[in-house]
Amino acid sequence: MNKGFMVVFDGSNGAGKTTVIKSVEKYLISKGLDVLLTREPGGTPIGEKIRDVILDPKTPEMSFMTELMLFGAGRAQHIQEKIIPALSAGKIVISDRFDAATFSFQHFARGIDLETIIKINDLALNGFSPNMNIILDLDPAEGLKRVQSRGEGLDRLEDEKADFLIRARNGYLKQAEQSPDKFEVIDASQSKEKVLEDVIQVIDALLDSLLDKRL
Repeated sequence: MNKGFMVVFDGSNGAGKTTVIKSVEKYLISKGLDVLLTREPGGTPIGEKIRDVILDPKTPEMSFMTELMLFGAGRAQHIQEKIIPALSAGKIVISDRFDAATFSFQHFARGIDLETIIKINDLALNGFSPNMNIILDLDPAEGLKRVQSRGEGLDRLEDEKADFLIRARNGYLKQAEQSPDKFEVIDASQSKEKVLEDVIQVIDALLDSLLDKRL
């Protein structure tokens, strides 16, 4: 394989993305692949500053449109500065969240109209799209319990009301239903071992598919 590809891990907070991502990184490295881990919001120096603003629980007055455009700005920088160069170098990019999160949180949960979301996201993507979105699906109430059990404070989005988080979860499931070729949903309420097993099956299938296309 001389060209990279990108896999996004997304879904409810507390679903175990960090643990799964680290395990997938080790798995891919064991297969001789070069892996780059990144995240959204964030991923670049500019993006990390934007992340601090977006997730700061002390900024509840942020308007929905400001939030959307900050996500878009961070994504545009992320793609140009980090993702495209990594893919061009043949690396496997694994991102903790990407544009599916924008549709889930800003459209399905916030209620911003879909046309506006698409316009902002298309400007940021500039024709780019990840190869696969793996959604770690979990009841938001259970996810919140897991986050709180770590003893960490909640960020601005995690601290939203339950119905907001439920709408966001349903947004991920709706996207997966509409684009089954670009999404895989994994039941994150299973044991860590079973979740990782299911994820590795998706990764292997993606590797085989991409290899077949390049032969």
